[in-house]
Amino acid sequence: MRGDVRTQSYSKTILLYPGNNASIPAPATEERIRPYTRKWETSVMATIDELRLTTGGARGGGCDVRHAVPAVVFSAGGYTGNVYHEFNDGIVPLFITSQKFNKRVVFVVLDYRNWWFTKYREVLSRLSDYPPLDFSGDSRTHCFPETIVGLRIHDELTVDAARMENNKTIFDFRRLLDDAYRPRIQSLEHDEQQASPQSSMVIARRHNSLSTCKPKLVIVSRTGSRAIENELELVKLGQEIGFIVKVLRPDRTTELAKIYRALNSSDAMIGVHGAAMTHLLFMRPGSVFIQIVPLGTDWAAKTYYGEPAVRMGLWYVGYKILQRESSLFREYDKTDPVLKDPRSVAKKGWQVTKRVYLDRQNVNLDLDRFRKHLIRAHKYLVSKKRINHDKEKVA
Repeated sequence: MRGDVRTQSYSKTILLYPGNNASIPAPATEERIRPYTRKWETSVMATIDELRLTTGGARGGGCDVRHAVPAVVFSAGGYTGNVYHEFNDGIVPLFITSQKFNKRVVFVVLDYRNWWFTKYREVLSRLSDYPPLDFSGDSRTHCFPETIVGLRIHDELTVDAARMENNKTIFDFRRLLDDAYRPRIQSLEHDEQQASPQSSMVIARRHNSLSTCKPKLVIVSRTGSRAIENELELVKLGQEIGFIVKVLRPDRTTELAKIYRALNSSDAMIGVHGAAMTHLLFMRPGSVFIQIVPLGTDWAAKTYYGEPAVRMGLWYVGYKILQRESSLFREYDKTDPVLKDPRSVAKKGWQVTKRVYLDRQNVNLDLDRFRKHLIRAHKYLVSKKRINHDKEKVA
């Protein structure tokens, strides 16, 4: 909407008036929109507030606040609370829609949640120089020269350069994350050095001396469903093969900058399929991502994380577990469709799939089988480190 655009929160309306030079008022027209990206999911879209977009008609009262920059209007409701959906349905589409404004844009938000803006403040500050507006909580009339209502989404965790005005890609989004979290990471490192300067120097020297040969592996740990039952043995295996191993246990309260710091400085990540795999966005291109794929999750694991990982330039391995590696193997007969034919179970609907395969399944890795993938990943990473080290010496 371009022209004299005004918000009217009490009626959930955004109004576009004709220009001042218009001699005859344009006829009033109206459209309705729920400004959330998952238009194909009727159940979640029903939870999103609907906005009325009106054009023409008699000009109303004045502006309480007049803005010189455009607005982007979107909902922070829906599946917000799940980190995958927060990035896929919110943050990445917000980048796609707003980055062309070079931070000269105001975010106007339905279903405004303070915790969401606190969680993503570093990223949002790289997209807008202005404080966000709570559409429903602000009764003032805000006037804008232009407004985009809703966000554009391309694909799962994807920025399609062919559909961007300036050919931006997912790599540009990742650079934005780098810029967003760098100040906080530097602050964390400074605090650690102040707390224990001697220890920090010893650790830094040790890591620098090992950096040319020992890759860093992060295992993203889960509690509850889809946990790795023999996680301790997996850690020992990684160390035995030659990795520096760190176990990361993120939860909803974990600061994103700390997760970014751990994964951005790592060479490889292992995790069981689930929302936490969204953090593949935090890994450097050329890193290794091994996703453990439980029974019944093949399509989701590939679509939501496997294919985006490849587009991100990661070396992706989808480790599909065998029946005997699933905790369901101890609960069901070997001939049960839950084990033999997960696709037939999936046809019973999402709720059945969720109850059986997502909420009640853990994995116990066959470490002899898994070892082969870790050895290949280690060889690749060591070779890459040596090549980079040689390039640095020549430079």
